[in-house]
Amino acid sequence: MSEIPASWACRSRVIGNIGLGRETVYQLSKHNPSHIYLAARSKAKAEATISELKKLVPNAPISFLELDLASFDSIKKAVATFNESSDRLDLLFNNAGIMACPPGLTKEGYEIQFGTNHVGHALFTKLLLPQLKKTAAEPGSDVRIINLSSSAHAHAPKQGYLLDQVKTDMRQTSTWTRYGQSKLANIHFNRELARRNPDIKCIAVHPGFVRTNLIAGPEASHPLFAWLLRLVNNTVAISVQQGALNQLWAATSKDAKTGTFYFPVAVEGRDSAQAKDDKLSKQLWDWTEQELEGQA
Repeated sequence: MSEIPASWACRSRVIGNIGLGRETVYQLSKHNPSHIYLAARSKAKAEATISELKKLVPNAPISFLELDLASFDSIKKAVATFNESSDRLDLLFNNAGIMACPPGLTKEGYEIQFGTNHVGHALFTKLLLPQLKKTAAEPGSDVRIINLSSSAHAHAPKQGYLLDQVKTDMRQTSTWTRYGQSKLANIHFNRELARRNPDIKCIAVHPGFVRTNLIAGPEASHPLFAWLLRLVNNTVAISVQQGALNQLWAATSKDAKTGTFYFPVAVEGRDSAQAKDDKLSKQLWDWTEQELEGQA
């Protein structure tokens, strides 16, 4: 893996000692980055993770960045904090996510999965774009945005999006359909972001079926089958170390192509027909821009 020459921000939902965010921070911290910002909702849990990682990589320059993607105020505060402490941004990992959880709403009233997995990341990225583009303009830069999606994007509604319903909790729609809609949005957002920002590599990835805390969502939605979900998660899912490989590849490989969605590892062309639909991509982008108008 190549050395990371400058500061980068990793958005991850860190819970104790698990998660793709933690593994990504750990692996890249071994390659002399200027700085790593590990963003999470819980300061105590994030700082415990940072302390653990610094025992493994003593000189790792890792800082906590408080961020709740379900709150526009928290997102704006996180970006302001980052901009005050860093003058460049080379890698942005939109790595957080919730999966198949019970009905709920974000602070601004979006369906909780769509609001967290797509709208929150979209605002976070939009507010960080000036810093990313400024870095991209500097000689020798290789600026990238890595957007974590999933093969579950194939579970999105047949028409792609139910945008007339995403400002409700959508409780009449299957939690897996709601999740699929949010993951389809990650792919379309990445495609449109790449088209509009040729100076930045924008890459979407599916990590595989990974053994992480995301299982908490399905367990809460289907409590009678929680035991079965845990069994499958513990016996079939791949390790976090394996799951992080695709996003690490996307962040460092010269072969990674902007606007592309990769299955693990570095496999393209397996996204659904919906994911490749330019009309749906533009529909999502236009809707998102309208929703975020005035937030920058």
